[in-house]
Amino acid sequence: MRRNYFIKLIKYIKNVYHIENKINKLKDGRVNPSYKTTNVVLPVLFGFLFRIQSLNELSCMLKEKEFKNLFPRGNVLSSIDTIRDTLKIKYLRKFIC
Repeated sequence: MRRNYFIKLIKYIKNVYHIENKINKLKDGRVNPSYKTTNVVLPVLFGFLFRIQSLNELSCMLKEKEFKNLFPRGNVLSSIDTIRDTLKIKYLRKFIC
């Protein structure tokens, strides 16, 4: 039942808020990034949805590949170090039209 609820929540967020379009417009100040900004920000968003309390817990979830079904094939999720460094960047901004 919980899994079904999460799938419904993701579909609702996609349909009502068009979160994919807004997250794809995110830019940051990294030079030659090895991971897309969307692949760095989405695990943090899912962490908020799951009420993950720390980056250490998020790191364990990333290592156990608990988010692999939420991303299309071929997308490689970044490590917690990359997520932390990207979130520290002062120039993380979004362009929403």
